[in-house]
Amino acid sequence: MPYVKPRVNKAQTAVEKQGVKHSMNPFDEISIEEAVRLRERKLPVEDILAFSAGPAKSQDILRTAMAMGADRGIHVVEEKAELEPLAVAKMLKKVAEDERSNLIILGKQSIDDDANQTGQMLAGLLGWAQATQASKLEIEGDNCTVIREVDGGVETLRAKLPMIITTDLRLNEPRYASLPNIMKAKKKPLQKKTLADYGLDGSMRLKTVKVTEPPPRQGGGKVEDVDGMIAKLKELGAI
Repeated sequence: MPYVKPRVNKAQTAVEKQGVKHSMNPFDEISIEEAVRLRERKLPVEDILAFSAGPAKSQDILRTAMAMGADRGIHVVEEKAELEPLAVAKMLKKVAEDERSNLIILGKQSIDDDANQTGQMLAGLLGWAQATQASKLEIEGDNCTVIREVDGGVETLRAKLPMIITTDLRLNEPRYASLPNIMKAKKKPLQKKTLADYGLDGSMRLKTVKVTEPPPRQGGGKVEDVDGMIAKLKELGAI
């Protein structure tokens, strides 16, 4: 739900999700797009697997991923539990081992809790190299070069596969799924699993104490000239 104004639920425990149309996390869209582009660059991408865990309607997100170019999907159906980053990382670890994967691309963070933890936890569980918040990715053989934006400019990282990469918004611009590809996606394999298949029960390790909306922003003020601006900044303690 990236284009919906979030609202806190009445219990102040989470963002209200009832009656909200869900769509793919934009960071995850970028992940799918990048995987497809790697294959289009004639790199040895044998298989693109899209993975999601959540309620039944999550399969619509996986079908979108397959319409964008993913070959197949795995859907861990879970209607009740709010899955924490560690639980998702543990599932992805098992998937990586079962599939014998050597490259996993994830969005850098979810857009409900903004945890920004799953990729890092997954790299730790697998013992793989990682590069987070990628804005450019190049692969040559087993060598990966990732450019990421940092506060002071850009940082270039190099590592060998297997590797975990999390995506930032500047990495690419995802394509729209065409109608023919949407129809083809309906025939692509979509495997359904449960938490128990991965040895998990959905138990929570974290407790959300309270979720509140930020206070409304105060209106700005006008100054007549530069001296007035400097005086105002001094008054506010900004300089």
